[in-house]
Amino acid sequence: MSAEPADSSEAIRECCIRLLARREHSRLELKRKLEARDFSRTEIPAVLDTLIEENLLSDQRFAEMFARTRCENGQGPVKIRADLQARGVDAAEIDRSLELVDDTWLNYCRAAWRRRFGVAPSDRREWSRQARFLAGRGFSAELVHRVLDEAANEKENTDT
Repeated sequence: MSAEPADSSEAIRECCIRLLARREHSRLELKRKLEARDFSRTEIPAVLDTLIEENLLSDQRFAEMFARTRCENGQGPVKIRADLQARGVDAAEIDRSLELVDDTWLNYCRAAWRRRFGVAPSDRREWSRQARFLAGRGFSAELVHRVLDEAANEKENTDT
């Protein structure tokens, strides 16, 4: 048991290190978690600034990891962007992290479609249902149309 009070900078730092050891966090996420644990709101910013200076906390690293993980789980750039904004990552960092996987969005959209459906829509209602699913996963309308059009073309080619 530590002899220091719960509000000390050292206790805040130790808590941050434990949280960061599990996974990357954005500055805002850590701030919220620390505030929820009743640490001093006046000491938290200074500790977070120190962690950033020591490169233990990085919104850029967090955004890259977050975008990569969410892509692999079948989410698109629109949803990922919104989630990163909600976690306090600035627009420039979001753009940078999404550019890292920019060339693979179409492949991720195809994979999400295949996992869920795998069969081209047979009518307009089914097309709309599949499009809503992909849009809900955060893929742009352009990507959704492209994937569903490809599926329809493949279906036509195999039917002939």
